Amino acid sequence: MSGARDNVFPTRMNLTVTKTRLKGAQTGHSLLKRKSEALTTRFRVIVRKIEDAKLKMGKVMQNASFSLAEVAYITGDISYQVRESAKSATFKVGAKQENVSGVMLPAFESQVQASGSQFELTGLGRGGQQIQKTRAVYIKAVEMLVELASLQTAFVILDEVIKLTNRRVNAIEYVIIPRIENTISYINSELDELDREEFYRLKKIQGKKKERAANAQRELERKAAEMPVVADDNDNDDEHGAAGSSDTPNILSEQNDSDIIF
Repeated sequence: MSGARDNVFPTRMNLTVTKTRLKGAQTGHSLLKRKSEALTTRFRVIVRKIEDAKLKMGKVMQNASFSLAEVAYITGDISYQVRESAKSATFKVGAKQENVSGVMLPAFESQVQASGSQFELTGLGRGGQQIQKTRAVYIKAVEMLVELASLQTAFVILDEVIKLTNRRVNAIEYVIIPRIENTISYINSELDELDREEFYRLKKIQGKKKERAANAQRELERKAAEMPVVADDNDNDDEHGAAGSSDTPNILSEQNDSDIIF
């Protein structure tokens, strides 16, 4: 792609348009580069949060499993009591969107019913305190799952967007901008060649004009050199004419003529 260029006619108008395209490509490259850096920074933050959340998740699930085992040991199977007591959901998940450099990332929120619990009487005979403790532990575990799901979803979306943005940045940097620069170089070289041809043409025209002017000057000098010779000939003719006229009598002058007898 080092020598690739657009097929354009080399004119100054196309040169201006191509330079405008180059400026737009450079601006777009700068913006996409900043976007990629911002997304990468947010991506690294999410990766650290995911790592911490997974470490916490292991401990929380371990405590939840132990609590459930304690309940099962104290009260036996309470699954049927939980199903009978459940009327409506006490744990809900809400969703919202967060804008990060033009990328909409989903974020999940946990919504827990604070009062009016449906399981206050569960395990009233035995193990009620342990059941409530297990419920609190599992609520915390589900909250951790919701947070981890939000982070994982953002992680996947950002990973795809960062790859796409980097591909665009590389395409602009290594394909589009060099292609436009090659086109500008081609137009400049062609315009320079046209300028050189025009300069050579004007130089030849000027040389022809100077040659014609020199020929005309030489012709004038030649004619000027011939003019005195003609004038000398005319002077000599006048002198001869004057001499001849002095010998010839003037019949109009007053003089005594001899008598003529018929």
